[in-house]
Amino acid sequence: MTSRRALLIMLAGSGLSVAGVARAGYLYGPVKIVVDRPAGSPHDLVARALADKLVQALHQAVVVEDHPGAGGNLAAEYVARAAPDGRTLLVALDTTLTVNPTLYKHLPFDAAADLRPLSILATASTMLVVHPSVPVHSVAEFVAYAKAHPITYAHGGNGSPGNLAMEYFRLQAGFPAIGVPYRGNPQVVMALLAGEVKFGFVGTAGVIEHVRGGRLRGLAISSLRRSLLAPDIPTIAEAGYPKFKSEVYYVLAAPDKIPENTAALLETKVREALESPDFAQRFRAHGIEIAAIGGTEAKARIESDRKLWAKVIAAAGMTVQ
Repeated sequence: MTSRRALLIMLAGSGLSVAGVARAGYLYGPVKIVVDRPAGSPHDLVARALADKLVQALHQAVVVEDHPGAGGNLAAEYVARAAPDGRTLLVALDTTLTVNPTLYKHLPFDAAADLRPLSILATASTMLVVHPSVPVHSVAEFVAYAKAHPITYAHGGNGSPGNLAMEYFRLQAGFPAIGVPYRGNPQVVMALLAGEVKFGFVGTAGVIEHVRGGRLRGLAISSLRRSLLAPDIPTIAEAGYPKFKSEVYYVLAAPDKIPENTAALLETKVREALESPDFAQRFRAHGIEIAAIGGTEAKARIESDRKLWAKVIAAAGMTVQ
């Protein structure tokens, strides 16, 4: 007897429908995790590792599909419009939910009303780096140099973590800077190595080997905690700017009207997967730290960051080209 027939017979005997099962906090049928960036991106790797764990936890097939484009908006819209049954989930860079509502004038979804955060899965930092030809070796020297020599910096596109981090930092520290957009972080790193542009905030995992090899100089970490990949490099907060924090994180979300019990089931199974002994170890080399922050706290953080980045975007005059 197939599992579907067995379930239908069980439901008939109990008087429940398949919809009733969903309301009771179960999932019937395969689960799709939609990722808002290309295959191989850091949170795509996290999503695929999570899917492997959820196959066993939910006793259902769990597949990952990458829907990159429009700064994460394509994937977010896809999930926002999906049936709210817990079978279509979004794994997104935080900026899709915190930055895009301000950066884009017309979004085809409402990040606050249409999507429900279930977890902050993991976090990652960016590193402030300079080309070794620049005579600065600390955050204080960098700020003094930038005030005396107006700088250009590389970033992976308007609204990208590197763009946001530098704009936020220059507003706090009071120096001018002009951003030079590239297609993505790999192109940013190549431009920095070549000396085309000599400053930037870049994902720590993407530049750490170049910093260790002396091809770039790492000055500071953007998050409040030092990176496991570079424990000798201070944070910007430690370097004299205690209010500064710019941290990348990866969010798991569902369509907003997902049944409460189904959301609770997913939150529990996701937390258990993330807290399993082998999960965090898989991502240390990528500079990714597992967070396992639940839905209520995740929602509060996203709302707070949405307000913060709205202020930064307005002050910096950032727009989508």
